[in-house]
Amino acid sequence: MKLDLDRVKEFGNIDFLARQLVEGFITGLHKSPYHGFSVEFAEHRLYNTGESTRLIDWKVFAKTERLYTKRFEEETNLRCQLVLDASSSMHYPLPGKGKLKFSILAAAALAYLLQRQRDAVGLCSFSDQIELTTQIKSTSTHLNKLFIHLQQLADEEKEGARTSVARVLHEIAEKNKRRSLIVILSDMFDQENPEEVLKGLQHLKHNQHEVLLFHITDKHTEFDFDFDDRPHEFIDLESGEKMKLNPSEIKKTYRQQVSSFYHELKIRCGQLKIDFIPMDIQSDFNEVLNAYLIKRSKMR
Repeated sequence: MKLDLDRVKEFGNIDFLARQLVEGFITGLHKSPYHGFSVEFAEHRLYNTGESTRLIDWKVFAKTERLYTKRFEEETNLRCQLVLDASSSMHYPLPGKGKLKFSILAAAALAYLLQRQRDAVGLCSFSDQIELTTQIKSTSTHLNKLFIHLQQLADEEKEGARTSVARVLHEIAEKNKRRSLIVILSDMFDQENPEEVLKGLQHLKHNQHEVLLFHITDKHTEFDFDFDDRPHEFIDLESGEKMKLNPSEIKKTYRQQVSSFYHELKIRCGQLKIDFIPMDIQSDFNEVLNAYLIKRSKMR
């Protein structure tokens, strides 16, 4: 499902949108002949030949023509921490705070899906330091608290908040003593050397965590550098530094450097066995949910 991020407030609050996104996604999976592992939610799992038929849900069979058995909370034990970059660069493009708003909705949908699976989920938001961290729990009350935090992030006005991805990743690796799935939503812009960011990711893997990185960009402008052929004033949202130039004069060089950065990040994530998912803010949110379910299936 796609949403016009600039019109989000017309649809409702974060919790309502998250439920709409997930329920629409689930409906789509049930209609697809290729859903396989993807529908193994906490309430049900696919029936395996030879199992007792006592727990088959015949109402679900009547709707889907597939056999599911009722599933219990103790059958799932995934711990997941959603790590959300809330630095000023994520407010781009203005005035709609596009990357941040996309990431908040993606995190809300993932949290709802995790809780529906009876998996434990927590939230961490950061800029140059960790600004918020919650417990990792699976209750509906806890989920509602996460939605409140995400709504506050969506409504918050922030200027000049720099990014320190590397420092935060090291801290998260140390604080999470139990093996967890760490889901990062960030543009990965860091004031430190890019090599330091990779060391932070390596630290997470060294501590036995699974990592799913959603690399959030506004592809149209940040990757393609597609602007009108006229002078523009560009403003660094973190430092406030301004620069006037004609985009066409530097477009080729800019795209080469950005492509090199993205390619290196993707390659290094592959070497670390980190799932790297490029995510344009114009993408369908189903891509986020599907990437998570693929990762979840690998962890069984």
